[in-house]
Amino acid sequence: MPTRLIRGINLAYDEIGLKTAEPLVFIHGHPFNRSMWDHQTDYFKEHYRLILPDLRGYGESGVTTPRVFLDEMSLDIIHLLDELGVTKANFIGLSMGGQIVLDLYRLMPHRFTSLVIVDSDARGESPESAARRIAVADEILEKGMVRHTEETIHKYIAKAAMTNPAVYDPLYMMMTTTNPEGAAAAHRGRALRRDHSGILKDIAVPALIVVGSEDFFTPISIARLMSDNIPCAQLAVIEGAGHLPNMEVPEEFNNVLDLFLSPP
Repeated sequence: MPTRLIRGINLAYDEIGLKTAEPLVFIHGHPFNRSMWDHQTDYFKEHYRLILPDLRGYGESGVTTPRVFLDEMSLDIIHLLDELGVTKANFIGLSMGGQIVLDLYRLMPHRFTSLVIVDSDARGESPESAARRIAVADEILEKGMVRHTEETIHKYIAKAAMTNPAVYDPLYMMMTTTNPEGAAAAHRGRALRRDHSGILKDIAVPALIVVGSEDFFTPISIARLMSDNIPCAQLAVIEGAGHLPNMEVPEEFNNVLDLFLSPP
């Protein structure tokens, strides 16, 4: 597991696959880490150069408090790509990772080959949702990640996945081992995140929007708001999946992503 000193913290990441191949940058959501992409790593490593960072505050990367903005996480990724000599890539982000992909596009559209946004929302927070994020951050610090996981894990995956150990067990492990200070800092930052709705019409690279049909947090209607406003964007609905289709039904997710990345 390599690390790089990036903007004052040790940023953990995996670099897997062919160094001379087209890069795929996978950006995880909250409260997860880069291991959420294990099924995609196994599938795509033979034909692509895969770069999978642990975001600031998550996994094995350094933690900064009390608040971390998505802009900071985006800059971490830009600096990491500079260190690795990656000038252009396909970016795939899930949930919070999808919001970071949009922030990266705002900052450096010239470095995108394509973008994939999975179970995410381009809109900013309402006063009510921002207040809820602050409250969740406080609860995480007070109760810890085990309690937070047990109270919320059912919202991340469809009902069928709750009884599937191959999905539930690694998800539970990821969530319960997330640093509570890192998770709380990110929640506080997301409460003040940008509204990216206005830049959707300006996205000029191939785009894929993916959503699980049973997503609790970002239902199909939210995904359509993005796909309808991004020129020529594709929308893929993964039936029977919740907020984490890449973990719940990885075969279908990988096929959808593979077809997008390598059209006939």
